[in-house]
Amino acid sequence: MLRNKEIRFFLTSTVLILGIGMLLGYMHSPVTAVYIAIVGGSLAICYMVWMAWRYQRIIQFSGYLRKIMAGDTSLDVRDNREGDLSILKNEIYKMTRMLSEQQEGLQKDKEKLTDAISDISHQIKTPLTSMTVMADLLSDPNIETEKRQEFTYHIRRQLERMEWLVSSLLKLSKIDAGTTLFSKEKVEVDQLIQEVVAPMEIPVELKEIELEIEEKPGVTFIGDKNWTKEACINILKNAIEHTPHGGKISISYEENAIFTEIRIKDNGKGIEKAELPHIFKRFYKGSQAADGSVGIGLAMAYSIVANQQGDIEVISESGKGTTFLIKFYQGEAAR
Repeated sequence: MLRNKEIRFFLTSTVLILGIGMLLGYMHSPVTAVYIAIVGGSLAICYMVWMAWRYQRIIQFSGYLRKIMAGDTSLDVRDNREGDLSILKNEIYKMTRMLSEQQEGLQKDKEKLTDAISDISHQIKTPLTSMTVMADLLSDPNIETEKRQEFTYHIRRQLERMEWLVSSLLKLSKIDAGTTLFSKEKVEVDQLIQEVVAPMEIPVELKEIELEIEEKPGVTFIGDKNWTKEACINILKNAIEHTPHGGKISISYEENAIFTEIRIKDNGKGIEKAELPHIFKRFYKGSQAADGSVGIGLAMAYSIVANQQGDIEVISESGKGTTFLIKFYQGEAAR
């Protein structure tokens, strides 16, 4: 403590002032000099004891800060007493909690990134293995032209599947990590549905599915048009995969004072009751899953809608089709 320049200055000043006071008091009377010495010395000792206690508290705080800098964010140094040191302790505690929350957030982001990389690696392993085998077969100079064209076609399809898969997983990872910004704009639902249906026209025609759209001009909601289109395309794609050849899919929508609802209904295979709670989980594939399905489309759709404070409800019965209800809440109901 004596290494502290301020304390040395205080001691020097105290001794000097006491000396002058005792000298002046002695000039008046020896008793006055003794009284000044006793009172001044007592005050100085009390002050030094208080300073020593305060100095030890500051050393303790320094220890807290060293632990925090070393990564220990579990310290609880809250103090409900009055005083500047108690205020300082509470500020240290607030800083500790803030660092702890940031550390937890970074850890979660790290885990999500690790999971995303693991998911991508796992899902592209199968098509890569398949393409490696076909590439080896193509290297045979005696392979028939028909087989060469078949293998080339399959490699191209696998590459397209890998491109879609990696793109989807990266989008989903960005949504999970909270780095995707969803705009809030007025979306015309009739225009949105037209843009959703356009890229699905060929699969619909190939399966000769009757696509019925119940148009209602003027229906709107506040949200992100592009991301919502992505979600609806994934749900419609799922409906097409599970609707039999010559089946029917209907799309309708309406708006009320509480929410805007988009309904996508098919008369396909339906979903088993036991599977309904799991269909939005990443990589979940039910018993009716189509060949080649990786179980990511509905997970992405759910994340997109949920991040816009919306909701997706599923009504389904095995063998009787499925209806997806996508809801975007209005005004105060959205908060």
